[in-house]
Amino acid sequence: MVRKARQRPKLEGVASAERVLAVLTAFRRGDDALELTELARRTSLVKSTIMRLCISLEKFDLVERLDDGRYRLGVEAARIGSVYQQSFAMEERIVPVLERLASESLETASFYIRRGNQRLCLFRVDSPHPLRMNVRPGDVRPMDGSAIAQVLTTFSAQRKSKRQEMSLPIYSSGITDPHVAALASPVFGSGGLLLGALALSGPSSRLTAEQASVLGPRLREAAERLSSELGAQV
Repeated sequence: MVRKARQRPKLEGVASAERVLAVLTAFRRGDDALELTELARRTSLVKSTIMRLCISLEKFDLVERLDDGRYRLGVEAARIGSVYQQSFAMEERIVPVLERLASESLETASFYIRRGNQRLCLFRVDSPHPLRMNVRPGDVRPMDGSAIAQVLTTFSAQRKSKRQEMSLPIYSSGITDPHVAALASPVFGSGGLLLGALALSGPSSRLTAEQASVLGPRLREAAERLSSELGAQV
């Protein structure tokens, strides 16, 4: 039986909410941070109103005020964007990449996202070796100095030009666990927002710096290809 579409209720929107959304949607692809004057021009709102709205947006991490007085989208905007990306069968894109990386490298392949001051394992394909780290999808780890945490911290804040200057992927050994090493590269989505970190991990005795240099180009290529598939302009 086909359901009839319900008619929308004849109600008016909330003016204050519309002003908040006007500020959020003023940010466009390619923007880094915007001056208050530019936000006023794009929204047709007075500066004092924008400043008050941004105070509320800052409380929810939707907007961040920089030291020079400019504003940019905050980490919560990135999280909402990542949820949106997931609605387009993100798992179907990422898991095959992890399966291929694990098969080719013989190490564990995983995809991490940031959740506040922690990193969350979203998808994971284990190494065929019996000796491996026991982390499951849904587990959280600290935002420490490990390669995965470095990617999630650095690339959620860096400008695109700075990203291109960095040597990728990032390698670490013995940070979260003294016996574990990891290699990680960022994955971006639409608008250049960081979606997460694509990583290989394994025992530090096996995933040495020398072995990481061998696997590095393969991981970076996979991350760039995945970024392109998820809407980034690589």
